Amino acid sequence: MSTTQPIRDRQTLRRFKDYYLDAEPNLRNYAIIIVGLNTALRISDILHLTCDCVYQNGRVREHIVVREKKTGKENRIFLNREAVSVLSEYRRELIKTDMYQSGNPYLFPSPKKAGAPLSRYQAYRMITAAAKAVGIEGHISCHSLRKTFGYHAWKQGNDPVVIMVIFNHSSLAITKRYLCIEQDDKDDVFRRIYQNAA
Repeated sequence: MSTTQPIRDRQTLRRFKDYYLDAEPNLRNYAIIIVGLNTALRISDILHLTCDCVYQNGRVREHIVVREKKTGKENRIFLNREAVSVLSEYRRELIKTDMYQSGNPYLFPSPKKAGAPLSRYQAYRMITAAAKAVGIEGHISCHSLRKTFGYHAWKQGNDPVVIMVIFNHSSLAITKRYLCIEQDDKDDVFRRIYQNAA
């Protein structure tokens, strides 16, 4: 079985992000992708977010606090401008739905099962459909959202130790595997070394 990959190319990432905004409009799917790419949460934690966790007095919170299902660790996550914008727009549509009005507490409620979140299988189908539609090759899954966050955070020059803390990993070795560093990433370091030297 191949390893889940991040989406490395920024133009491809943009097409992937916008697939459910432009090509196949679906605000819920778009919000799931944007939240995943901007919070580094596992899909199980995204799907179990509640409206109370994300919104306060009808507005998106600055931080969300999540107790991770896999590790049991608590994680405090800052919601950046892109996440806040999408979640604000999404809320305006969510509050009109039968699921919300019937009391389903989840941010991404199941359309079929009362009081339940969207299933992981549905999220997987939605993410892989977008990846396929925009021509992404390789193994893309729900976990690709988390890995894409890490990869681009690292490429922007962020300290891998800080990325490790964001991921709630127990060691830097695990984070290094997540970053999926390839030969072209190593080549880029050699190519740019000393370019800004006096």
